[in-house]
Amino acid sequence: MAGHGSAPRGTTEALVGRDRELQLLRSYVDQVLGRGGVLVLSGEPGVGKSVLLHGAATAATAAGALVLHSHGVEFRADLSFAGLNHVLGPLLHEYDGLDPVHREALTVALGAGAGAGAPVDRLVLYGAVLALLRRAANSRPVLLVIDDLQWVDRASAAALAFVARRLTGSRVGLLAASRPGFESFFERAGLPELTVSPLDDSAAAALVGIHFPLLAGQELRRVLAQAQGNPLALLELPAALGDSRAGAGVLPSEVLPLSRRLRDLYGSRVAEMPAPTRRLLLLAALEGGGDLSVLRAAAPSEDVLALLAPAERAQLLRIEHRGLGRLSFHHPLIRATVVSGATSGQRLDAHQVLAKALTCKPDRRAWHLAEATPDPDEQVAALLEDTAHRARRRGDAVGAFNALVRSADLTPGPADRGRRLAEAAFVGADVAGELRTAAELLVEARRADPELRGSLRAAAAASQVLLNRDGDVNTAHRLLVGAITTRDGRSDGDDEALFEALCTLRRVCLCAGRPEFWDAYQAAMSQLTVPMPPLQELLGDVYSDPARSSPAALGLLDAVIHDLHRETDPSRIERVAMAALFVDRATGCRAALWPVVEDGREGGAVTSALIALVVLCLDDFLTGRWDECGSLAKEGLALCEAHGYQMLAQQFHRVQGLLAAARGDDDTVRELAQRITQWAVPRGARTVEHFARHMTALAALGRGDHDDAYLDASAISPAGMLAPHAPLALWVPMDLVEAAVRSGRRAEALAHVAAMRQTGLPGISGRLALVTAGSAAIAAPEDRAADAFEEALAVPGAERWPFDLARVQLAYGQHLRRARAARDARTHLAAALKTFRRLGAAPWAARAAEELRATGRNATWGAHQDLGAGPLTEQEHQIAALAATGLSNKQIGERLFFSHRTVGAHLHRIFRKLGITSRVTLGEALAALPPQQSRAERSPTSSQT
Repeated sequence: MAGHGSAPRGTTEALVGRDRELQLLRSYVDQVLGRGGVLVLSGEPGVGKSVLLHGAATAATAAGALVLHSHGVEFRADLSFAGLNHVLGPLLHEYDGLDPVHREALTVALGAGAGAGAPVDRLVLYGAVLALLRRAANSRPVLLVIDDLQWVDRASAAALAFVARRLTGSRVGLLAASRPGFESFFERAGLPELTVSPLDDSAAAALVGIHFPLLAGQELRRVLAQAQGNPLALLELPAALGDSRAGAGVLPSEVLPLSRRLRDLYGSRVAEMPAPTRRLLLLAALEGGGDLSVLRAAAPSEDVLALLAPAERAQLLRIEHRGLGRLSFHHPLIRATVVSGATSGQRLDAHQVLAKALTCKPDRRAWHLAEATPDPDEQVAALLEDTAHRARRRGDAVGAFNALVRSADLTPGPADRGRRLAEAAFVGADVAGELRTAAELLVEARRADPELRGSLRAAAAASQVLLNRDGDVNTAHRLLVGAITTRDGRSDGDDEALFEALCTLRRVCLCAGRPEFWDAYQAAMSQLTVPMPPLQELLGDVYSDPARSSPAALGLLDAVIHDLHRETDPSRIERVAMAALFVDRATGCRAALWPVVEDGREGGAVTSALIALVVLCLDDFLTGRWDECGSLAKEGLALCEAHGYQMLAQQFHRVQGLLAAARGDDDTVRELAQRITQWAVPRGARTVEHFARHMTALAALGRGDHDDAYLDASAISPAGMLAPHAPLALWVPMDLVEAAVRSGRRAEALAHVAAMRQTGLPGISGRLALVTAGSAAIAAPEDRAADAFEEALAVPGAERWPFDLARVQLAYGQHLRRARAARDARTHLAAALKTFRRLGAAPWAARAAEELRATGRNATWGAHQDLGAGPLTEQEHQIAALAATGLSNKQIGERLFFSHRTVGAHLHRIFRKLGITSRVTLGEALAALPPQQSRAERSPTSSQT
């Protein structure tokens, strides 16, 4: 994006996404001031050419140039010399200084002495114009700025083209803007040209965000899709959103109605088309897919290509792959202009014709019938409802949501209308990211059908809103259990609604993390008269108590994961992936999760994309992709904020807190833990409370506060048992055991190891096998610890869990160092240090580095060489040496002419390179550097930071 500093000199308007153009115009203005020149801007209407011309003109004026403005006008294009007369008008006082021949030519041609002389020789006139401009430039530079060059009259355009090729060395500049696709009388072949392209996606979104900060979700996506980077459209289209369906009568998320300014961009070109061509253009615009076979079916007696030829010549559209029959408009605004220029009756007729032509494509036919039906119609509403269900099955959440809303609009009966609105609300909240709209739809549904409140659809939809937006697990749980266990709820014949309600209830129970919630879930399940699909039962078992997942359930889950990449329903993908995460199988779901994320990024299944991001983040943390983990968490939080998903936002705060804890950022951990706790406790969301406990336990372990770590970890799952209905109990067992051992609670540590084995954690996953064996080794007596550590390190696939593995290696190295097996200790400590440094786990790296130093003088440096951290530069060594003497950052900065912040940044890098966390051990770490390293650091040729 361009800021104020990127604009041409003298302009005050900051342009978004125009850095390249502004830089070129800045250079052009500099050129004009010294030696003249010409530049022609070319671009589609509305792309911003006029704004750029204005910026360049303002810069030239500020630099002392005389700027002469003019612009082509379509209705004056046949009036000879109109453009030249307008632009040269301010130079009338210079005529007297010209030689008589040139003065006479200008006087006659430009109308000051009409009829007073013989016809003017064109070359003489052109020379006179050039002479006039050169004369005016004797006192100061001159810049001619011509907008809409394509509409300048023939005579003026020829004169300007002649002048443009002769400006070098004259201190006269010509800056013009023209649209492509027009026959222009200005011969610009060979002249310098700057193409002004549409804004890229990020700049377009930024421009809309500046002027319409509240625009988001589907509305924002519709604007961006139709504008296609055209700045004028980006600023004008948002105003049309309020009445888009009523105003345009077209498919949702397609064509928005246009303002007068936008209609003017292409309106005259469309209006010039013959009536049969305009009719076909309307059919093509409303058909939307560019399928010529549909147009031929809609107009069977017409020669479609012949009728479209005038529009093709006018560059309104292009015909591609003539054998396959594809049509595309040159810009979405042309398509919108065609639609906006048609009457409502013409649009209704066109939709009816298209519906008849699409009998073999039921979904598209249903939409066209809906747009051709101004009044409620149950038959059309039912067709759209079927379309919504098909869209949902193929993973098109937004399409399903839109179809259900439109189906409800067309429904005459209040009960069916309420039911369809409730289902739309559920899809919107559960999948499509339309949380705010879902709440409004529920209000409308209950207004349509007051008896709706106890239905499964309404309960599931309301619970989705309550859970995701407010975190109100208590009300959501009460609504769902009541709807599922009532007779009406069980016998309404809508099994899909029942399954959706059960899935929502599982999520509510999971977030609450309270045994009584799960007891009510199991009681509701026992009363069902509808047989549950195997996947439903599997998800219920794993969600409710992953620590006690049976081998049969895990086997079925593995089979589902194996084929998950073939699944198209984003809801099913994220539900399976969340279960997989609980038992360390999320990596197998990544291929299926990424398309869900990409769909959400494009505005599709946003809610499912958020849950997919949660799973990917946490899998990244477990498997050592910490940089990606952090970036995905940031993205997820932004999406939650944009769509109002407070509950899921806590998951991303959890991820950020875990990263901060592992990396020693205690301030961030405290802030996030406090935020999560304040949100979760009043709502009774115990699992969310555990998020905070987990991160504070890990942070406390990292800094050596073992009592605090024990209290936090045991609050998630007490020592000696794996708490049921507490998924985080599988994340903290080694934290609890290590904290217990280090704080003098060995009996509690051994009891927890016994519980891990008795519950069967090693059989659930390789990570839990590693964690169980590592915990057993940490808690073991000294004489049996080595064998236990070797057993832990021998767990197959242990390297897939690098942070957990490095913690076991660190603990083993500490044990070996205490047992005076320095050589063996160094092997494990160096491996742990390498992993911690790669992950950025600073406090853990510091502990490993200190243990390594205790095994030998040069052990620290050797380990760092393995890490590829690099030697200290001369400047870093100088700063480190001063810091080791006790000087503050401010004092060091005063000596080296740095700010104290710069010194702090250098010390942060130095500490990472040396594997330390404070100045206390800085002198020792410097002394441990090899002699050749110290000499290299002091060499005059050393690299500088």
